[in-house]
Amino acid sequence: METQDVELGFLARPDDPAGPAPGVVMVPDVWGLYDHYKDLARRLAGEGFAVLAVDLYRRIGGTPPISSPEEAMAWIDGLDDRQVLGDLQAGVDFLATGPSSSSGSARVGITGFCMGGQYALLAACACTGLSACAPFYGMVRYAGGLDPERKPRAPLEALIDLSCPVLGFYGAEDHLIPQTDVDALRAGLTASAHGGEVIVYPGAGHAFMNDSRPPLYREDAARDAWPRLVGFLRERLAS
Repeated sequence: METQDVELGFLARPDDPAGPAPGVVMVPDVWGLYDHYKDLARRLAGEGFAVLAVDLYRRIGGTPPISSPEEAMAWIDGLDDRQVLGDLQAGVDFLATGPSSSSGSARVGITGFCMGGQYALLAACACTGLSACAPFYGMVRYAGGLDPERKPRAPLEALIDLSCPVLGFYGAEDHLIPQTDVDALRAGLTASAHGGEVIVYPGAGHAFMNDSRPPLYREDAARDAWPRLVGFLRERLAS
């Protein structure tokens, strides 16, 4: 496996693939590109994918000063979706050129966690060149009163333009995402021509995949979700 820091973030890719490795854009949570996401990128690269974990905060030199869930939500509410989606489109384009191969192009999917799951869903409705989307506990609604230029539409509203299949992972005990929102996402995917599936884990809350946060990590859910993620990406990104 090869890893390197690139302009857009952190790249992990298999050694000497026979052809262009399928690509996965990974979108971190609100705290940015820290070691947990580099570890997940390495794990996915070990499964045969070229993974770009995007650094959405590279313009500001690191993680913003967030010290509470309330501050985190306020930060997310203030982000400019246009800029974030532009960065994700750049990541898709970067991987589609085949950075793990000297020739050809690769199919690209996207995954993300918390804020990253929200933007993974939006990217699947706004970016070009995506063949799969796998959000983990991504928020699907926006609070009222947000700047409509920065936040033109929430993921649920954007599903009308969904461009690829979705496999979503959520926790039944998530205090940030009501089950009514998860049900609305499932209904929206069912109505879409591309379709999708939503898996809900009983006893799991927000950030259940994050083993760097022991109070939130749920090993049983994480162990079940990982092979589902890999299988979905392999199926959808096969050449």
